[in-house]
Amino acid sequence: MILAKKIISIFNPEIYQGWGNRRKYFEGWYFKIVNAPGTKAFAFIPGISMDETGNSHAFIQVLDGTKKEAGYYSFSASLFLPSSKKFELSLGKNYFSSERMVLALPSVKGVLDFSGMVPWPKPWYSPGIMGPYAFVPFMECSHGIVSMDHSLKGSLEINNEIIDFTGGRGYIEKDWGHSFPSAYLWIQSNRFATEGISFKASVARIPWMTGSFNGFIAGLWNDNKLTRFTTYNGSRLRKLAITDSAAELELENKSFILNVRTPLDQATGLAAPVEGMMNGRIEESMTAVITVNLTDMKTGKSLFSGEGRNASIERSGDTSVLIPR
Repeated sequence: MILAKKIISIFNPEIYQGWGNRRKYFEGWYFKIVNAPGTKAFAFIPGISMDETGNSHAFIQVLDGTKKEAGYYSFSASLFLPSSKKFELSLGKNYFSSERMVLALPSVKGVLDFSGMVPWPKPWYSPGIMGPYAFVPFMECSHGIVSMDHSLKGSLEINNEIIDFTGGRGYIEKDWGHSFPSAYLWIQSNRFATEGISFKASVARIPWMTGSFNGFIAGLWNDNKLTRFTTYNGSRLRKLAITDSAAELELENKSFILNVRTPLDQATGLAAPVEGMMNGRIEESMTAVITVNLTDMKTGKSLFSGEGRNASIERSGDTSVLIPR
């Protein structure tokens, strides 16, 4: 029974991956929502955490990206009820899926409906954003995209304030494994001048059998097409420059060059997994404006240039190890 669930989950990274895990494991989904004017931005992160002795708990983190405040709600692990057939998760009276989010927290209550989901492609030989690495069983941290971009309908009561999210934009991704990478940079925005554009990128130090390497994943969804830059599709990290106040990333694949620039503004602390338990700390901001440029390598013609607002940025660890030599 568990084997069948595991096989199904490998080819469907959006659903729960931890069947049979009892120790040193975490899994969490990142639901980002921004209202139509872009004045309110939140992230809700439900998940499960297990330490190396088998102690476990479920949780929901709440990040108010505008006020730069965060909260952590802990639940009994017995209340964590994921589906083995589709992306669907109940946590007490809270509910999460690719179509709906129901929140019943002391500070947040309400229902949001999602439509027009944009999943990352998942052919059988490359299931999701991890590509062939999805079949590697010893990864420190795996990553998945549920939706690059979708529309929102509904409202939430947050700290006694009713906020209408109808017409806003949403984004959903996830992570699972035992620990976040020791060093990484993550950037995401789907609030461009034209609706229906979404961007995400991450560069991280990846432990491997013989040491470690720098892996990267980036995708630009524009004009109903996904342009991908990944370690496993022959792309190259041309440049990574990070200071205390800004970061610049440049990637190339066989046809295009992607350049991304972002300020690094004040961030908010969030709990992060270390050996399965959520006792680490990372810093995330949701107020940056990123600049994204896509250029045709052969002609030098600009194919896309835009600014992404309400951008989520995380920088963690000694990011100097990520800089290409």
